[in-house]
Amino acid sequence: MTTPAQHNLLRYSLVFVWLATAAVSVWELRGQSRALLAGLPAAWTSGSLAWLPTAAIFAGAGADAVLGLWLAFRPGRPAYLAALALMGAMTLLATLIHPAWWLHPFGPLTKNLPIAAILGVLLQSPRTREPPP
Repeated sequence: MTTPAQHNLLRYSLVFVWLATAAVSVWELRGQSRALLAGLPAAWTSGSLAWLPTAAIFAGAGADAVLGLWLAFRPGRPAYLAALALMGAMTLLATLIHPAWWLHPFGPLTKNLPIAAILGVLLQSPRTREPPP
């Protein structure tokens, strides 16, 4: 069980992670964000599909931003479950595209394990409630 202060610390930590990830993904559009997609087949990144990596980065950043704002302003069970689902989907996609990121020393994928644990704690907290209608 968490105290109200611990609950808020966990929640706002996740808000920061998702909003920062959205901002950095766009900021690094031509750098690290694109490097993550280096494992995509060449047919998906050139010719008539050359737009796909940029669209994928913007879509991911948009999803991260929406989720960060949702966690900040309308926290509750639906937001935490959506966070778990989005994190799981992005982790799976990143693993399929570039599995070596699991071995990166800064842990771009391994960080998702403690984030899942935090979301589990928040889901179990009595402070987690459905948002008001």
